[in-house]
Amino acid sequence: MNELDCTACQTLVHGYLDKELDSVTVAKVAGHLAECAECARLHDESRLLMNSVKRHAPYYAAPASLTANVLASVAPQRSAFERWRTWFAPAFSAAALALALVLFVATPGSEQPLMDEAVSSHVRSLMGEHLNDVVSSDRHTVKPWFTGKLDFSPPVFDYAAQGFPLLGGRLDYLQHQTTAALSYARAKHIINVFILPTTEADKPAQTRSIRGFNVVSWEKNHMRFVMVSDVEKSELEALGQLLRNGA
Repeated sequence: MNELDCTACQTLVHGYLDKELDSVTVAKVAGHLAECAECARLHDESRLLMNSVKRHAPYYAAPASLTANVLASVAPQRSAFERWRTWFAPAFSAAALALALVLFVATPGSEQPLMDEAVSSHVRSLMGEHLNDVVSSDRHTVKPWFTGKLDFSPPVFDYAAQGFPLLGGRLDYLQHQTTAALSYARAKHIINVFILPTTEADKPAQTRSIRGFNVVSWEKNHMRFVMVSDVEKSELEALGQLLRNGA
């Protein structure tokens, strides 16, 4: 049984003729018209009236003067818009440039993801037994261990005499590439030194603090060094200086 009653159908019939209804409502109206002779009669009368008006009602083109007046009344609005755009466009351009500069300054540099990864790897290395794959304070044991495991040769030194004994090394993974990781001790603290190849030119050391850890990084001889530890910043920088002199 159709959901529409006569009152609803007669209300919708004009929208039905003007093709303004959605497909579901059109189907309901059509179904009711097929079942109800009275509503079908009213529908046919309305359709005939519409067609008669289209065929016989006089049509008058707008006079040229009326067209000109309408266009003239719109023209000042366009002119005002053009003036607004002329006055304010430079201001908006300057604001956009300022916003771009702010975003450029506030956006972390390309180094930040690497530093974050290094800190996370440092934390993971302190959990369980993942600090070293090769445990030795002998650089002649640790350095050859990396042979064949990396496509570069990381510099390995022991600085026990300076208070930074070598503990060993392992393979890590930073920036989608296999990385050498050396571990050093400083009193009861662990220092991780991550070394990975780079095509960039040498860069001086930079020190920063990330998630409570001190991080020192630099680039030399097409290798990137990142040191992470919770030791004092000055102590970490001292080991970094030793490594830069040795490398």
